[in-house]
Amino acid sequence: MDGKRRENVQSSEKLEQIFMQVQKPARYTGGELNSVMKDPAKVNIRIAMAFPDLYEIGMSHLGMKLLYGLFNEQEDVWCERVFAPDTDMEALMRANGLKLFGLESRDPVDTFDFLGFTLQYELSFTAILNMLDLAGIPLLSADRGDDCSLVIAGGPCACNPEPIADFIDLFTLGEGEEVNLELFDLYRRHKAAGFQRAAFLREAAQIEGVYVPALYEVRYHENGTVASVTPKDGAPAKVRKRIVLDMDKAYYPDRFVVPFIDIVHDRAMSEIFRGCIRGCRFCQAGFIYRPVREKSAQTINAQSRALCENTGYEEFSLSSLSTSDYTELEQLLPMLLEWAEKEQTNISLPSLRIDGFSEELAARLNVLRRSGLTFAPEAGTQRLRDAINKNLTESEILDTAKKAFSAGWTAVKLYFMMGLPTETMDDIAGIAELAQKIVNCFYHNPNKPKGKGVNVSVSVSCFVPKPFTPFQWEPQDTMEQLVAKQRHLRESVTTKKVSLRWHDAQVSFLEGVLARGDRRLCAVIEEAFRRGCKLDAWSEHFSLQTWLDAFRSKGLDPAFYANRRRDLEEILPWDHLDYGVTKAFLARENRRAHEGKTTPNCRQACSGCGAAQWNGGVCTDERN
Repeated sequence: MDGKRRENVQSSEKLEQIFMQVQKPARYTGGELNSVMKDPAKVNIRIAMAFPDLYEIGMSHLGMKLLYGLFNEQEDVWCERVFAPDTDMEALMRANGLKLFGLESRDPVDTFDFLGFTLQYELSFTAILNMLDLAGIPLLSADRGDDCSLVIAGGPCACNPEPIADFIDLFTLGEGEEVNLELFDLYRRHKAAGFQRAAFLREAAQIEGVYVPALYEVRYHENGTVASVTPKDGAPAKVRKRIVLDMDKAYYPDRFVVPFIDIVHDRAMSEIFRGCIRGCRFCQAGFIYRPVREKSAQTINAQSRALCENTGYEEFSLSSLSTSDYTELEQLLPMLLEWAEKEQTNISLPSLRIDGFSEELAARLNVLRRSGLTFAPEAGTQRLRDAINKNLTESEILDTAKKAFSAGWTAVKLYFMMGLPTETMDDIAGIAELAQKIVNCFYHNPNKPKGKGVNVSVSVSCFVPKPFTPFQWEPQDTMEQLVAKQRHLRESVTTKKVSLRWHDAQVSFLEGVLARGDRRLCAVIEEAFRRGCKLDAWSEHFSLQTWLDAFRSKGLDPAFYANRRRDLEEILPWDHLDYGVTKAFLARENRRAHEGKTTPNCRQACSGCGAAQWNGGVCTDERN
């Protein structure tokens, strides 16, 4: 593949000319601090790490930063970044015959060995097709020859890759550090022997964590449900995800690329653990990243300081699914504060659990730059919180509000969901009632700041059932039901101290369709792209009607995927993939939800979810 299309390297001067004609040219210029440059003649593997959204979104993503650093540490690998262009840049690229290019070299990505996409949300699927089209790479894997870049993908949406299975050569399931390096080793051998695509993919399928969709045949019943998924050419019947067990020894970059322009999360990020002990039944991340594996406080402290020194950031966040569940938090914070205060570096603690917000933590946070606190009760009534296994009582919520207000906070943001299984209109009204009780906590607090009011911001998302959760069988509320619930919530709020925001029900409906779709949706996604869909995650570009027209043209009903209750015995499109939680466990949790029964978290008792098969992390922690 060395000589493929090298004559097609595009003019950097031509790119410079169009940079001057677009908004935010720094999205495309490259050259940022800590970006990696290598001599293409001295590397054996070139990979374009692609985030199918705008630069400001992709540059905020921790997983992309991690793999960018890891890949570039390999002497013969050069990893570059590529993001979805905005519409102004895309129009100029097409008008000038320019292909999608890597930010570092500005070479067209179809001259690279790999084009790797991260799959963070379903509404990015059409952006993937648009990027492939801009790159000059055939959309369908079946149409690519031996000299074509290998298109790979990973990330949380890879746990149900079927809706885009026709477009991706192979998926990596789970955590990417080890499996991608093994994939590169295999590619080196095949490249040296004279690369043949089919032979490479067949052997790649033998690597644990690699899923090659072309090696699986899917059949359907007359009612549209999956009848069977049959592996071919020696591919495994089940593909098991990959995880990294020892987080202290796992690779972590000591520097990030520092953007020239503001991005969504413009700060350093220190990963403190992976997974979550809680088992909230709606939360896909809480199941697919099991088991919990922590880093030591010493490792986190060293990595955080190195990142701040090498990037110049004056703020860093501790990244996890539930930061207050980190068992060494009280040892870690003094270590971080010892240097952060001297260097006037702010520490952000996102993802705090309400029941993990202690007076000691409030005191620690009090020395940091104060901003609003964010918590996620998720449901407005105790009955519904029990059904979703939030394991959080109203008294704990109100006690936390009192602690925060006593410590000087005047703004609290609360995250809720609507459309949860077993939900009633009383549960919706309960969101407003709980927010009002928190407002009352502020005014009944004798230590409240003088002359200041309180703002309780309520953000309500629409529940979307996701694969590998206990709610993967549940019907999603229809758009009409969600709009009615939004109206009822608005009418239930009686004070200006509570502000409301909610997600677009149309967007949530499409997300629900794509999240639990099967391979037949590939044709629908391609049709939606052909009709103009490409940046669906952005409201100004989203058109549900275009999607509905695409479904109609392919003879498929989106309600079949979103609004239908699935039988517990039904073969689900992702059943041939193994993310470590058993279907029997998820079904048991589903039944407990309908019974209103809670399940203890992983540190209180093992519930037999299946994650103990890795023999590591919280599953073997003596503290259990």
